[in-house]
Order: sequence, then C-alpha cells, then structure tokens
Amino acid sequence: MTRVVLAPDSFKGSITAAAAAQALAEGWAEVEPDAEFVHRPMADGGEGTVAAFAAAVPGARRMPVRVTGPAGDAHDTSWLLLPPDDGAPHGTGVVDIASTSGIELLAAPRPWDADTTGFGQAIVAALDHGVSRLVLGIGSSASTDGGIGMLTALGARFLDGAGRPVAPGARGLDDVAAVDLDGLRAAPEVRVLTDVTNPLTGARGAAAVFGPQKGLADPGDISRVDAALARLASLLDVDAEHPGAGAAGGTGAALVRWGAVLAPGAAEVAELIGLADAVRGADVVVTGEGSYDGQSGDGKVPSFLAGMAAAAGARPLLAAGRITPDADVGIFAATVSLTVLAGSGESALEDPARWLRVAGAALARSR
Repeated sequence: MTRVVLAPDSFKGSITAAAAAQALAEGWAEVEPDAEFVHRPMADGGEGTVAAFAAAVPGARRMPVRVTGPAGDAHDTSWLLLPPDDGAPHGTGVVDIASTSGIELLAAPRPWDADTTGFGQAIVAALDHGVSRLVLGIGSSASTDGGIGMLTALGARFLDGAGRPVAPGARGLDDVAAVDLDGLRAAPEVRVLTDVTNPLTGARGAAAVFGPQKGLADPGDISRVDAALARLASLLDVDAEHPGAGAAGGTGAALVRWGAVLAPGAAEVAELIGLADAVRGADVVVTGEGSYDGQSGDGKVPSFLAGMAAAAGARPLLAAGRITPDADVGIFAATVSLTVLAGSGESALEDPARWLRVAGAALARSR
C-alpha cells in the first residue's frame, strides 16, 4: 500500500491548499484505491497560511474580526487561535496579511492608497485576547506602504512636515517626515513567515521588484516610493538591507522594528504543523502551487517539499496550475501542469478541482 503525503500550497485565487489536497487524493484513489493518504495542506506565509494551521492543528479556533481592508472599507475576516503549549501558555495567534490587507481582496490595484491597516488591526485583536506568541504571514500583500498602516494600528504615529498624520498607503509614506513610537504596543514573541529575502530598497527592493505587481507601473513612481522607503528606514532606524525587509511592500522592515524575527515561511509552517513526521515513512509526497516558475525554487513550498521528500527517501511529485520554461523541474520525479491537462489556463481556472483530480490520477500512473 502506497503512503501518499499531500502537501500543496494554495493555488492563488482559485483553490485552497486543503481543497487542492483533497482533489489530488480523489484523483490518485481512482488509480490506486488502497493508497493511504495523509493531508498536510501547506503555506509559506502568503494566502492560505491561516487555513493551513486551521487544518493541521487540533483545537485551533478561528476568531472573527472586522478590519479596514486594502480598499479602505470594512472587511470581515478572522485570525486563528492555537491552543496553549509550553512556549505559549496563553496560546498563539496566527494572522496573515493575505486575508486582512491582501491583493486578492482588491477588484483592481490601488498602488498609492492600499495599506496594511487591517493587518495591524487583526494583530491588535490577537494581542487584546492575550496571546503569548504571534505567527504572522506576510505574503500576498496589496500595498507598498512600508508597514506604516500596520504600525499605526499598533499605536505608532507617522507625521508630515506640518506635524499632521499622513494619509494611508504609499501616498502617505511619501509624506512621512517624523515618527512617534511612544504609543506603540509592546511585542510578544513574534515569528514572521515570508518566502522572500529581498531588502527594503534598491534594485531588489520592495518598490522595484514587487511594486509593479501592485500597480506601480511607472519607473518614476517606483523611484519615488523607493526613496520614501529609504527615508522610512532612516526614521525607524532599521537596516534597509536586512533580508526580508522588503517583504509585503516593506512591512518586513516595520515588523523588524517592532521586534519580530523574520523566518522562511515554508520551513516554519512545516515545523508548526508537524510535516516532518508525516513525510517520514511516506512513499510519495505530492505538492503544488498555482504557478511554478523560476522563482519557485527560492524557499517556496514546492521546492521545500521536494527537498524534504528526497531527504526522507520519498518520491517528490508536483502538480501546478502552470509550469514555466524557466522552472527547475529536475528536483521532482514527475510533474503535471493543469494548464496542459485542461488545454488552456482559462479552462484550468474555471474548475481547478476537476483538473487537480485528473492531475492526481496522472501522477499515480507515473509511478
């Protein structure tokens, strides 16, 4: 009997990691009905982080909260309360930026006005509940505000040259002349999950690399926001070159200033959900994500799972929405693209669960 561990990331904007794992299992079972399936939906700090913990940790509770979303209106979401343990006697709060201030929450990009206020408000809700520890996912953000929205929600003040609070988003970031941290909430133990190591500024920084994804298309605008981020780093006394400071539009830098530790998202999630124990003794590990491309080998879920599977003596397999020509597929024993199976990306997106079932069956036959 084959022991199959199913540990995909979410397929951004189309299907959750848990639903993807279920569809893959159903497809595999069509070929091998007697296979043993172990579900460990994954995340790397982006979309699906809260859901991954909710699915894997017994006793986890979703805690509803209303926040200001990236469009500036009220948004109902939740953070996750994990049960107490030796390191967190009052429990751990899991909050992700994707479900509070994420780009998937916008109908259209708002490069100058989207901000991280909602993320900060959800963190405040967890702190008010009394958690001993925070785990924060900062992938899939909607803004390039340097985290000033989040820090404002936590009690900081960002002022313009006239001593007035600045506007939300990159628009306000551009006006910051002074910072008042006297009212900033004290941080408990905070671990931040991120899948990037980019610095805050420069050619690999938040504005240059991720700004275009959030609507900063003009080179002049990118330079303007990059300069504003550099000024913010100086005012906060944060090292702009700190690995991961550029994550989530500079929110990584703001969290470092708050006292948080940035950590590789996939590895942290894997440890917290006991993935190593699940993979030990597995014959096959199936992972996946929406787009497996040239950047997927840099700490994202599929490459991390491939390494873990190989170390445990299991065959690593990949199902992805699409696989680009620059992607490193040599780390997998077999791969399958939903776009190829469905005939087009549009068809795959119309019914991802269907094509993941087909992918599961195809991977089972590849053995």
